[in-house]
Amino acid sequence: MQGETREIRLKRLRMRSMRRGIKEMDLILGGYSDQHLDRMDAEMLDLYERLLEENDQDLYQWVSGQVAAPAPYGELVAEIALGADGIVRPA
Repeated sequence: MQGETREIRLKRLRMRSMRRGIKEMDLILGGYSDQHLDRMDAEMLDLYERLLEENDQDLYQWVSGQVAAPAPYGELVAEIALGADGIVRPA
């Protein structure tokens, strides 16, 4: 959002990560955002924000490996999936 500080943006993205449509995605994206958002540059934050606009059912299928993630999200989804063990599949 225009005029928004980085700190406010990070808080907003963390909230959007934790308040999804399905509990599994709350856990997956909430944990991911806590561990990774602070280290992301503006370009990666833009990509993550676009990812958050996607449907939760699609996101879950991408993270769980049921369906390949679309090209712009492939690497990001693969990184998110690393922290999803125990949520999308037994640890």
